Amino acid sequence: MAKAWGGRFHQATDPRVEAFTESISFDKRLYAVDIRGSMAHATMLAHAGLITDLERDRICDHLDQIGEEIAAGQFPFRQDLEDIHMHIENALITRIGDVGRKLHTGRSRNDQVSTDLKLYTRDAIDDLDKLLVEVQKSFVDRCDVDADVVLPGYTHLQRAQPVLAAHYWLAYTEKFQRDRERLADCRKRVNVCPLGAAALAGTTLPIDRDMTARLLGFASVAANSLDVSSDRDYMVEFVSCLSLIAAHLSTWAEEWIIWFTTEFNFLRLPDAYTTGSSIMPQKRNPDVLELIRGRTARVMATVPQLLILIKSLPMAYNRDLQEDKLALFSAYDALRACLELAPSIIVGAELKRDQIEARLEDGFLDATALMEYLIKKGVPMRTGHETVGKLVAHCEVHKCRLIDLSLEALKTACPLIEEDVRNILGARNAMKALQSYGSGGETSVTARVAEWKQRLA
Repeated sequence: MAKAWGGRFHQATDPRVEAFTESISFDKRLYAVDIRGSMAHATMLAHAGLITDLERDRICDHLDQIGEEIAAGQFPFRQDLEDIHMHIENALITRIGDVGRKLHTGRSRNDQVSTDLKLYTRDAIDDLDKLLVEVQKSFVDRCDVDADVVLPGYTHLQRAQPVLAAHYWLAYTEKFQRDRERLADCRKRVNVCPLGAAALAGTTLPIDRDMTARLLGFASVAANSLDVSSDRDYMVEFVSCLSLIAAHLSTWAEEWIIWFTTEFNFLRLPDAYTTGSSIMPQKRNPDVLELIRGRTARVMATVPQLLILIKSLPMAYNRDLQEDKLALFSAYDALRACLELAPSIIVGAELKRDQIEARLEDGFLDATALMEYLIKKGVPMRTGHETVGKLVAHCEVHKCRLIDLSLEALKTACPLIEEDVRNILGARNAMKALQSYGSGGETSVTARVAEWKQRLA
């Protein structure tokens, strides 16, 4: 088959140019959405009287066959046909001749590619949302398993205040919920149909763009044909959303890698998600978590990649945009692989309760609760802060904890302290004293767990 654009050319394309400009090596994964878009386009062309109903049926029947062959690995790909769009069109023309040549009526590869990418991105958003739900459910399921476990909360990687383990799990559930909401918002801008904008100016033919949009499940039709050809905003937005998901996955992976160390010793990971050393027989390495942490770099790298790609491009379409798919596919593939593995790791890991409990009183986790106890007694906050700070310094010198101090010693620091101070001293008591909405205390966390179970049911 001659090049679809070859009519005004007198020389054959240099084979090195064909190798340099091909995209079939990476865009063949778009075959299903390309066929879906072409079937909708053919249906619209028949409705508009630009092809007959019989021609529409022949086109759609053979597109179905081509799709089945590609899915079965029985379809030949050739570098000289450039991309998936020309492969499918060439196969169609080879099989049904001039009827196949009518399919491209009223459209350009520019709006065809944009339609394919929007369909693919929309499907990817829906797929990732389902995977994120499974990650959320895994964390919520852990809440019952670890219901009575108190963990040290950290700032600056220094022990800060005690919280229920379930508070940690719900923190990640909240992060991934925001990620889902961002994807849902991004989907609104993805879900605008470009098909029918043609190369850049629209067409003189009586096409029905609203019909095509309805057939493909788009919510609306893009209103400016120049904008359609140049628009990759939705793709930048999509990979930006993916980068935040990746950041949250990386934070979780990093935290659990630290908890898995001998120094922390909070966590036991399943053997199925750890590996050994080629020389050190005792080693159990958190390689899967490390690779999740590392692979998120691929996702994040696509944001500047796409921004640099679209920077300074004049309207409308430029061949530079062929490179956009590499970033899109890289981000989606890397993130999807991480999300697929995450639930099994989350559910399969175990907190080392004895180890955690044995060191729970280290780090003065009850210091803030003691300061707030003083506030309730009428002590100004800054005065209470200074008083407790001095008590902590005293304990460090004498190698004891706040809970070990006698009432007399506490009263020496502040005469307003009474016997009821014992109700908030100690990490578990300090956790129970937390009562504000969204806090890590029992009442708040129990309510949030119930809410999340209902939301994810």
